[in-house]
Amino acid sequence: MDNQLLKEVEAKAQTWLNGNYDEETKQTIRKMMEAEDKTELIESFYKNLEFGTGGLRGIMGVGTNRMNIYTVGAATQGLSNYLKKQFADLPQISVVIGHDCRNNSRKFAEVSADIFSANGIKVYLFDELRPTPEMSFAIRHQGCQSGIIITASHNPKEYNGYKAYWNDGAQMVAPHDTGVIEEVNKVTVNDIKFQGNKELIQIIGAEIDKLFIDNIKTLTLSPDSIQRHKDMKIVYTPIHGTGVRLIPMCLKEFGFTNIIPVPEQNVVSGDFPTVVSPNPEEPAALSMAVEKAKEVDADIVMASDPDADRMGIAVKNDKGEWILMNGNQTCVLFTYYILRRRKELGRLDGSQFMVKTIVTTEVMKDVANKMGVEMFDCYTGFKWIASIIREFEGKRKYIGGGEESYGFLVEDFCRDKDAVSACVIMAEIAAWAKDNGKSLFQLLQDIYIEVGFGKEKGISIVRKGKTGADEIQQMMKDYRNNPPKEIAGSPVRLIKDYQTLKATEVATGKQTDLNFPTTSNVLQFFTEDGTKISVRPSGTEPKIKFYIEVRGTMKTRADYAEADAKAAAKIQAVRDSLGV
Repeated sequence: MDNQLLKEVEAKAQTWLNGNYDEETKQTIRKMMEAEDKTELIESFYKNLEFGTGGLRGIMGVGTNRMNIYTVGAATQGLSNYLKKQFADLPQISVVIGHDCRNNSRKFAEVSADIFSANGIKVYLFDELRPTPEMSFAIRHQGCQSGIIITASHNPKEYNGYKAYWNDGAQMVAPHDTGVIEEVNKVTVNDIKFQGNKELIQIIGAEIDKLFIDNIKTLTLSPDSIQRHKDMKIVYTPIHGTGVRLIPMCLKEFGFTNIIPVPEQNVVSGDFPTVVSPNPEEPAALSMAVEKAKEVDADIVMASDPDADRMGIAVKNDKGEWILMNGNQTCVLFTYYILRRRKELGRLDGSQFMVKTIVTTEVMKDVANKMGVEMFDCYTGFKWIASIIREFEGKRKYIGGGEESYGFLVEDFCRDKDAVSACVIMAEIAAWAKDNGKSLFQLLQDIYIEVGFGKEKGISIVRKGKTGADEIQQMMKDYRNNPPKEIAGSPVRLIKDYQTLKATEVATGKQTDLNFPTTSNVLQFFTEDGTKISVRPSGTEPKIKFYIEVRGTMKTRADYAEADAKAAAKIQAVRDSLGV
């Protein structure tokens, strides 16, 4: 054990024992300090939780590296201080607070409301759990300067989190993210104003639901198709989370009449009793919904994660078997449908644009190119998609954007990924496909025939704690110092390093600048045969992520199985080549 680290951790823990913390917290710390095994003590105090790509996120418990009323309190006090500096001229600063279904989420939301109000800031607090995108919408609708959502998204049940938003309804980017961190880092426990001013806390709810749904209804592109297939069988699960009311409500408002629940997963619970992980990216999270779909012979299965910003779907393939579509495939379906229908309706005039993240499939860009619409690339995380929307506000029209991690945003009246609108538009796509004599699976096949086949694989290598973080940093260092010359037998032709913002042509050594707003710890390797590999440490979890995309061709739907098998073999060869 690193004795120096232990000394630092014990000194940090001692400040909590001596400080203005509640007795229960102190008792827990004493137990950790007295324990023979100091692992829990170190993990709880070796660092402070910081705003990453998804704000503040961590395991719940005592300590500086844990989610508790003090770390949440410091974040809220720091954010309050920052808002008061930034908006000093405003007679009344206001914020929106939302939360998900997790254990302690309501408590953290109410603690935050008290702290904002104690600082003279007006609070619009949702009456109960709500989807993250609705909180984003409410910031814009209420004309607020900021907002927070208490959620750890799709993380395991031990986690909770705190995402901070700016006045455009998007998660913070520079300079505000670093500005808030600076303020938060100055806060001591004695600075946190826990005694709220109830007069400044206004409870909101059903009225915002109605406005949000009314806005989503304006997104429809094929109302006639919905009318013709309104009784289409849709199995939907909120996986115990915040989509439970709003998504079925929204589907009904769109005209769908046959929404079939998974009753066990309609139970709102931060323990997520029916799943190991409440993540629609995990096949196991959708297994109950798929069983229900088999039972009722459904047309589509849809799921949202606990804070209803991510959506996953399952469809029948050409053999009638239920398969899960990944985030890249759903992004391709959204992109194709939105552009094709807008073109047919005469709603493309050259001012529209779409956005995807750098690790998301290039098939999206190929679809947009074919339709003559500009597709921008941005960093992973929806705050970067929102940043591009903000850049073109009033000049150009955003009509959709997404990322491979099951996030898509159809609208611009919300500025974070939105499973509510994604679910209803995906149901509409299924109805439209049906109108055209196709299943969703056949529609995807036809897109691949038109623009080229793509298969992607995301691999996450988990390395927990302090040693894990060090190991991940070393892996990135090794890739930079000794980049692979070939991957799966194909020479690497281009390397993009977003930490230096340089793209290097391997054959000539020629470098060009990458036009991105800031640096990021991401590497990309492009090979001669069209393969793209992206490597990045996660900003919210103890993981290093690899994103592999390989390309192929299809002439007919009958070619799908062969194209898929070839791509799967190529992905395995890439994994072997990289040792992942």
